[in-house]
Amino acid sequence: MLSLQSFRAADLVELMSWFPDQASCRVWGGPAFRHPFTLDSFREDSKVDQLASWSLVDGDSRLCAFGQHYERLGRCHLGRLAVAPTLRGQGIGRALVREIARRGLAELGADSCSLFVLPGNERAQRLYARLGFEVQAYPEPAAAFEGCTYMVAPRPDFGD
Repeated sequence: MLSLQSFRAADLVELMSWFPDQASCRVWGGPAFRHPFTLDSFREDSKVDQLASWSLVDGDSRLCAFGQHYERLGRCHLGRLAVAPTLRGQGIGRALVREIARRGLAELGADSCSLFVLPGNERAQRLYARLGFEVQAYPEPAAAFEGCTYMVAPRPDFGD
């Protein structure tokens, strides 16, 4: 049984281990995320102390997935979503998005969710599309997100 909990600082080193190279770090954290990183730079760039940061943990309290939410353009924006490399392909990503979206929509009083995904991350794009996210043009000029795909889901239907 998986449960969503506030991210624990004690899991930072485990989370860091999921991104062993520049490419995996960029796909997850975006183009400005520093790599190689230190504990301090990772903590700073991931904004775990500033944003609502969540852990999806199993019955043994093992970190299985991580993600964040915050308000962006009136939506519940999901960010830095990741599943432990050894657990990918088991539906954990779907559970992560569902639980963080539910929590964020309720906390923010928003009626839709958004996220960014890099064009080469096909597995994530397929997951988000199955959850009702659709590609849209980002409504504001933003050089920092150039090359990223912006996706929106009005009150996502998670099929349950």
